[in-house]
Amino acid sequence: MMEATIPAKHEERAPETRERRMTVMPPVDIFEVENGLAVVADMPGVDRDQIDIRVENDILTIQATVEPPAQGELVYSEYALANYHRQFRLSEKVDTENIRAELKNGVLTIHLPKAEAHRPRRIEVTTS
Repeated sequence: MMEATIPAKHEERAPETRERRMTVMPPVDIFEVENGLAVVADMPGVDRDQIDIRVENDILTIQATVEPPAQGELVYSEYALANYHRQFRLSEKVDTENIRAELKNGVLTIHLPKAEAHRPRRIEVTTS
């Protein structure tokens, strides 16, 4: 699995209806597990309903929108909220039909199972 190098679309002038927000790449760890890969991304401040995970043309895209908490008027801030965006190119060894994801305490885990044809298997020996 490689990080995709797909150029972002840039607009000369943002439409009046669209708010400009900063987008960051969430830090990611990728682990090889028994039947595939596990992608673990740190995405603090994101709820399940704000995450969009897609696979299109062998590109895994992770996007999330962060909404500011409605806890009153902001008086002081040391960091700015930012939306998340990250893309990876998947190999043919990934079973894209059975990808699953879970979110727990701001950590997104995406399970990428190996396609059946690429899983190790034991060959039974017969006698005749």
